[in-house]
Amino acid sequence: MVRALVTRERIDPADVLARVGGDGDGAVLLFLGTVRNHNEGAPVEGLTYEAYESMAERELERIAAEAAERAGTERIAVIHRVGELAIGDISVAIAVSTPHRAEAFDGSRYVIEEIKKRLPVWKREHYVGGASGWVEGAIPPVPEVAGE
Repeated sequence: MVRALVTRERIDPADVLARVGGDGDGAVLLFLGTVRNHNEGAPVEGLTYEAYESMAERELERIAAEAAERAGTERIAVIHRVGELAIGDISVAIAVSTPHRAEAFDGSRYVIEEIKKRLPVWKREHYVGGASGWVEGAIPPVPEVAGE
């Protein structure tokens, strides 16, 4: 079953993993996005995610359903946290289980890249020294893999 949630609560990786998996799955993948202590050379002491929560959850459900179709599995769970987060906190967790690893990696990458493009969640970083600023979304380049 595909599951998607926007929450203000801490994300427990074990709980996310427990939402996926099946006897026929040879791959269970967990991706965690965490708050880092820097961005573009500036020291960061925390951040705030703001969202139109009901809209964000609906869009997250659509993204997870699209990933499930691409990966050929209904065993996808994705949770995005909003509110105040500290360094090291988990901001997003994506779990995917599939019979083979390639589909699990594809499903997980699809979810995170689509979140960055489409999810109505905004990030405000709080920098050491008291300043803060909104972060513009960006999609990192995907390196080519040999043999594709």
